[in-house]
Amino acid sequence: MKIYLPAGLLALACAHAAAMEPFTVKDIRVEGIQRVEAGTVFSYLPVKVGETMNDEKAAQAIRTLFATGFFKDVRVEHDGQVLIIVVEERPAIAQIDFVGLKEFDKDQLIKGLKEVGIGLSRTFDRATLEKAEQELKRQYLSRGRYAVVITTTVTPLDRNRVAINFNIDEGEAALIKQINIVGAQAFKEKDLLGVFQLRTPNWISWYTKSDQYSKQKLSADLESLRSYYLDRGYLEFSVDSTQVSISPDKKDIYITVSINEGERYIVSSVKLAGDLILSDDEYRQSVTIKAGDVFSREKLNASTKAIADKLGAQGYAFANVNASPELDKDKRTAAFTIFVDPGKRAYVRRVNITGNTKTRDEVIRQEIRQMEGGWYDAERVAASRERIDRTGYFAEVNVETPPVAGTIDQVDVNVNVAEKTTGNISIGAGYSSAEKLVLSGSISQANIFGSGRFLSLQVNTGKLNRTVGINYTNPYFTVDGISQGFDLYHRNLNPTSLGYAFKSQSTGGGIRFGFPISEKDTLSFGLAVDQTVIDIDPITTATPQQYIDFQKEHGNSNITLPLTVSWTSDSRNSAIYPTSGAVHRAGVEFAIPGVDLSFYRLTYQHQRYFPLTKDIVLFLNGEIGYAKGLSGQNLPFYKNFYAGGVGSVRGYDTASLGPYNLNDPDTRLGGTRKAVFNAELLFPLPGFDKSFRFGPFFDAGNVFTDKYTLADEGLRMSVGLTAAWLSPLGPLKFSLGQAINEKSNDKLQKFQFQLGTTF
Repeated sequence: MKIYLPAGLLALACAHAAAMEPFTVKDIRVEGIQRVEAGTVFSYLPVKVGETMNDEKAAQAIRTLFATGFFKDVRVEHDGQVLIIVVEERPAIAQIDFVGLKEFDKDQLIKGLKEVGIGLSRTFDRATLEKAEQELKRQYLSRGRYAVVITTTVTPLDRNRVAINFNIDEGEAALIKQINIVGAQAFKEKDLLGVFQLRTPNWISWYTKSDQYSKQKLSADLESLRSYYLDRGYLEFSVDSTQVSISPDKKDIYITVSINEGERYIVSSVKLAGDLILSDDEYRQSVTIKAGDVFSREKLNASTKAIADKLGAQGYAFANVNASPELDKDKRTAAFTIFVDPGKRAYVRRVNITGNTKTRDEVIRQEIRQMEGGWYDAERVAASRERIDRTGYFAEVNVETPPVAGTIDQVDVNVNVAEKTTGNISIGAGYSSAEKLVLSGSISQANIFGSGRFLSLQVNTGKLNRTVGINYTNPYFTVDGISQGFDLYHRNLNPTSLGYAFKSQSTGGGIRFGFPISEKDTLSFGLAVDQTVIDIDPITTATPQQYIDFQKEHGNSNITLPLTVSWTSDSRNSAIYPTSGAVHRAGVEFAIPGVDLSFYRLTYQHQRYFPLTKDIVLFLNGEIGYAKGLSGQNLPFYKNFYAGGVGSVRGYDTASLGPYNLNDPDTRLGGTRKAVFNAELLFPLPGFDKSFRFGPFFDAGNVFTDKYTLADEGLRMSVGLTAAWLSPLGPLKFSLGQAINEKSNDKLQKFQFQLGTTF
């Protein structure tokens, strides 16, 4: 047997070389392989059986096989006319372990290492391991762990395998000790530092990690600082330098930012130029920056965007609107010319929907207001995104309008959604002296089999009040968007444990239809039938007199036929995470005369969201109600309004406000009039994105009768903290409330929570 390898490849193959006499290959044999298939080796060889083998091809074979990364050593031999390829495989990675890992999730880290070539069953390569080790260290440095020490151990195993162990001493995270801004004269340094994400340690930095340095965060903070100055007239503001230093013990970080404020500029004029196809009024309404104003980049950008949006609503999808400044440094003024190029009017070729793994295409397309083949309309595209989002079926809704390749007047509308869980098991709980622990729950599916239809089952297990209800809604009963739904319920009220000598049982059902009268307004009609059976013992003194009088007048069993008419207007930008917009709900319930009972109930609710900043939202809610009997009858006591508790006036027990039984002050009777007001200031909790919001609240409300009046009793008020979390189990609401003007007979409940409903 002879061994041949070209001398020029000694360093590459770590083998001896000798001249090779050309020969015709009669057979090829591969030796030394364990995991690599022989066919893989054959596929890389530059010679096949029947061809001539020489020095050049031997060298090429070695280079090619080494380049695969599978082999640590390659030799080319021949025995007569049999070509022999002898290889020594690199070991395979059989195990990856971490010791001392706390900062990162192990599974995510293993996934990241796999992307750089270190993974289970991958071929082990020392250079790749060193690269992975440096990348891991870089990740620690990005988290402020400058004292991290990573020791990597490679342990050989049987069957040519290795185990890799990363021994990590994470050390303490280096914290920002000081941030200095040099060159600030127009504003106080503490005000400028207020726009930074990076902070020196504070009471919440243990959670937000804002006191840990990050290059990306610093870059974002410098841009925020630039925006702060540009929005206040400093058009020539610049950041001269940034310096980040670390203490010798690698525990403290010092950041110094040197800036040049420049001069403050006033807007001298704003002109429009280009192809001005809109009316003068439309341009004037769009331009919010005026002559005499202090320059603001935010206002200027808002003006150019507003013009582009108006052009987009006319079909000009590729409109280009830019502002060009002309500075007078002596007078410190800036004249702006806004150049408008509408481009060519475009139409929509196709609407594409992706990401809907469960929801049917037609459910999404029902909400899309931009039609295929029609002129592009930016307002309709935006309305489509909002309507899809308001269905509540998706965690995210993104809409893009890319141009169609090869055309100058066509766009596609690409709708991408991320499904969220729409099935929900909801639980509510509260504690009061009357009912002790009260549990309520419901099972609902808001998107049955991806059809967009809603079905729910509600169950309440309170000692006093037990309820079972079924609701079904088809939002697109017709192609025109008319909805249809039905409701069935059975309620048992049993307050005998409180000394009441009565029970009630209500059974009923109804059908309803909703008619869209505009993009945001719906008019609904419903008709139901209800039978309520009351069992009262007039001997017990705890039983309210009005209950006894009602039984004497109407008997034990009564049937009503309530006709309902309601109007809803919803302009919120999102059904799940609203930050702007409003909801109006007005309703009339009219029990048709000629049956056992006749009455009417009027209700109105107004909710509004005000975005105070990018992250902070002010939420206001107001509700009023009025009810009265007809045909000389009194309003049935079980149709009274109630207030107090979550979704009403927090800090007070559920349904505890208003008139009470004089013989038993713990017994609440409800009222024929209702007024409730709520205000919440909502902040996002860092780390939860939009899914968790919390903040202070103020509530006020009460229910009244002809004798228990607003003038005499006023509104009960409370303050406290609220938190809402869209958890994997469903929406979760916590409230910690403190009554601020309670009276002696009021029933208080400081802590309350609900799972499965949002307020």
